[in-house]
Amino acid sequence: MSRDPFPYEDIIDLPHPVSRKHKPMDRTDRAAQFAPFAALTGYEAVIEETARLTESRALLTEESRAELDRRLGLILSAGSSAPPSRITYFVPDERKKGGRTLERMGMIKKLDRRRRFLILSDGSEIPADDVIAIDSPLFALSEDGLAQGLR
Repeated sequence: MSRDPFPYEDIIDLPHPVSRKHKPMDRTDRAAQFAPFAALTGYEAVIEETARLTESRALLTEESRAELDRRLGLILSAGSSAPPSRITYFVPDERKKGGRTLERMGMIKKLDRRRRFLILSDGSEIPADDVIAIDSPLFALSEDGLAQGLR
């Protein structure tokens, strides 16, 4: 290897070579060659999924479960005259342990005892085992009537 202080002296003043067969590459296409490469495709999605928080399922006591059964019985006995109810229920996460708690307003049409689903008047279904709470104006009326009957 020589120690020439000007190694490219013989070609430095030559014109830039231009192909006669191929036209010059567009600037945007040329820039795309130097764009960052994502070697770990999907890695960002995995990190986001891991960071996503879930809630744990609320465990109901026997008393809470009995109160839910009583409230559901009141709504079903009122039939079509029952006002809309707020149903709080747990939805298990499909990908990881836990889930989330949702609330839904609607009129409970019936309880499918075989499949264990609450069926609402709009046709939607909520798994009965996932119900955490049911609130309705009907309960205030029945408790007031009960209280007046005790006087």
